Amino acid sequence: MSILKKTNIVGEVDAVLINNDASVDLTSGRVDQATVTYGGFVGDAHFGLTRESCVRVAQQYNEGTEIRNVRQISILSVEEMQGIAETMEIPELKPEWVGANLSIWGIPKLTELPPSARLIFDGGASLVVDMENGPCKYPGDIVEKFHPGHGRRFTAAAMGRRGITAWVEREGIIKNGAKVTLHIPPQRLYEV
Repeated sequence: MSILKKTNIVGEVDAVLINNDASVDLTSGRVDQATVTYGGFVGDAHFGLTRESCVRVAQQYNEGTEIRNVRQISILSVEEMQGIAETMEIPELKPEWVGANLSIWGIPKLTELPPSARLIFDGGASLVVDMENGPCKYPGDIVEKFHPGHGRRFTAAAMGRRGITAWVEREGIIKNGAKVTLHIPPQRLYEV
């Protein structure tokens, strides 16, 4: 019996992006397609089966500890980005400015997708949602270059709308305009 449920929710890739040098800054550049392997998007700064731990998992590991890379890919919602831009009072918020790898439209409440949900693309690739990508100040620094006086608003405006991180379950190709179908696991609330 399959535990994952295929939904009727089908989105579309708005943009495929790669950051090939994170030491410069977090901005990514648009490409026509990404080759997706078990390490992530080939050529992207977050590519790899493992990574050094960072502030995201500071309560679990000392910074710099080698861990499994479940933050291979950053995915944003076009609709949520428009909402963030409106809150920031700027005309647009480009996915390049926040270091995204994918910008997708048509999947409601993308940032709220549960861990282990699958995004299955018509090019064969399948991505597994790790978790919500919490907002930080660095995208605001980039926004500030394009909209002076507004960058500091990013963190608060993006709360609950910053998108998700994901890792590769199945290799393939993801192209601009590709269709993506949402598959979700059973939903339960685990209370502590």
